[in-house]
Amino acid sequence: MHGRRLATTEEVVCLTSDPDDEALETLESWTTTQGVDLTVYEVGGDLERDYADTEALGVSVGGDGTFLEGIRVFAPRQIPLLGVNAGTLAFLARVGPDDVEDAMAEVVRGHATVYDRQQVQVAGAGLDAVGINEVMIEAVPPENPVDRKIARLQVFVDGEYVGQYDGTGLAVSTPTGSTGVALSAGGPVHYPKDNLTLQITPLQTHSMGARPIVVSEDSEVTVVPESPVNVFVDGGRHYETADDGDVLQITGADDRAHIVRTSYDDEFMSALAGKLGWGLRDAEAARSPPGDDGEAEPFLERARRVARGAAESAGEMLTELRGKAGVQVKTGKSDIVTEADFRADDIIRTAIESEFPGHSVRSEESDPRDVDGEYTWLIDPVDGTSNFAHGNPNYSISIALLDGDDRPVVGVVHSPETGATYHAVRGGGAYQNETPISVTDHDQLDESMLLSGYDPDGQFLQRFYRQTRGVRRVGSVALNLSFVAAGNADAAWEYDTYPWDVAAGLVILDEAGGVATDADDQPYEFELDADDEDKPLLVSNGALHGSLLERLDQ
Repeated sequence: MHGRRLATTEEVVCLTSDPDDEALETLESWTTTQGVDLTVYEVGGDLERDYADTEALGVSVGGDGTFLEGIRVFAPRQIPLLGVNAGTLAFLARVGPDDVEDAMAEVVRGHATVYDRQQVQVAGAGLDAVGINEVMIEAVPPENPVDRKIARLQVFVDGEYVGQYDGTGLAVSTPTGSTGVALSAGGPVHYPKDNLTLQITPLQTHSMGARPIVVSEDSEVTVVPESPVNVFVDGGRHYETADDGDVLQITGADDRAHIVRTSYDDEFMSALAGKLGWGLRDAEAARSPPGDDGEAEPFLERARRVARGAAESAGEMLTELRGKAGVQVKTGKSDIVTEADFRADDIIRTAIESEFPGHSVRSEESDPRDVDGEYTWLIDPVDGTSNFAHGNPNYSISIALLDGDDRPVVGVVHSPETGATYHAVRGGGAYQNETPISVTDHDQLDESMLLSGYDPDGQFLQRFYRQTRGVRRVGSVALNLSFVAAGNADAAWEYDTYPWDVAAGLVILDEAGGVATDADDQPYEFELDADDEDKPLLVSNGALHGSLLERLDQ
């Protein structure tokens, strides 16, 4: 989940430990001013709705305990959570009360970042629970204080015997939970950002050979006690007693917690140092990493970064709705639109318009915004809507930036289902994700594979199917151009095109070394305000172009 998607927040759902807290009053005032709905729940209560029908943001107002309660109620609903530290010392809730308005403004401008946090799940002995911190297994205290206080635990990982743990117990913690019980027992601190692991830490062990062990998030940790033990999840938010011989299965939970971080959050190490009283860090050095020369990001690189973030954020939503969104017919049975098109358009436009208020914006699915400026954005929020509506994964998001001559200078094509993002800046090469791409060098039809878009009378298929290694139809013009640019096909044909279909793909293709013309071998050009008319497009690796044109004329 990406921060750009937060720019379309429709509702704020707040969990608080104190309904009279000043930070909550600030949040109420801000949402009222912004026209955003706010619903407040006190800790201990469950949400009355699942909020699946709205773009919701969760906010906890309190300390770390309130934040953990926020994880409990928001994570199963896939609602991202922003933690406001209401006057207590915390390192999970990290926005101060005085920064609430600024942090919220950053969120709705799409500038915040959303991180996935690993959760842990435990099942067995009548317990089936999920937590964000740890599962702690401890010996049941004896009634007579002089009796044995030691638990003997047999531990396995993915069926492999790890060993026998003698001590007061053990903790299986996430990276988030590495700063609590596990740290006090001598375990290492895990930096939690994008860290998807579990850590097994013995508690007050009686064995010199027992050491903390780190395993992957999908490993299955099996613990079999030889005497009764108490099992706590997140400090007792879930609790059960397991008997001798019970089997406890612990693994990474399927649901990740989505944590919102802004520039107003205390940094992790600073928050941790303050929480634990570490006096080992120089505050000024913590603000500026070595090598930061403060140079401004080049404009076109910034445009590419914003477009990629917007496309990937919209893509997350599309993967959730593929094959489920209602269909509306525009001009004919094959010209359709879904509610998902409009939602993706809203995410992308909100991100771009907040970053570049002086730019015009044109989209297939919404009214244009014309500004007296040099640059224009062209957006196709779902290229391949018919595929998308029928559950077919071959669709894409296309975003291009045009200069004052209506020439594409930035192109981004994102395939939500594969995670591939094709992108280019004029003069800077073409890439698939972070890998440079280029067209093929095939110069013979019989060693080439072609792609076809709209081909109403089947002429392209008839002319080339037997002369090549095949003609395939993907159903997304933007993907066709990207596949040729990446060397996944040698050429592509489209009988009729529109600017928002091809603008991004053209700059990617050009930077990858490809060629784009019309059927008469004239350089392909589009006009933003041209009347609807057939606009054919032939793209290739260049080496095949002459042979393709010659056969098209037959």
